[in-house]
Amino acid sequence: MTIKTRLNRLSVIAGLIRDRDLARLRQAAAAREETRTLIAGLDAASATDLDPVTGALVAQSYHLWAEQRRAELNLCLARQTADWLQCQQKAAQGFGKAEILSRLMRRY
Repeated sequence: MTIKTRLNRLSVIAGLIRDRDLARLRQAAAAREETRTLIAGLDAASATDLDPVTGALVAQSYHLWAEQRRAELNLCLARQTADWLQCQQKAAQGFGKAEILSRLMRRY
């Protein structure tokens, strides 16, 4: 097998790995953005059609629930951010390997 054939095969494999890693990065970014949207959605306006006492009780109950939910979502977001950073690093490595093989292919 010639060096050009080997480089061609390696280049194809590196391209597939790059594409896979970029797809994983997009998925991680989408999951992270979805969680951010959920967190932002917790800041809801209070109901104005209730009497003041009932409105205050409902607002307090919602506030307690929203704070607990926000804490859960923030933990999820932290995990997703760590995953996203790892995917970003792998995608950069895959992109770099594919680029190097592409440059080598042009030499031979």
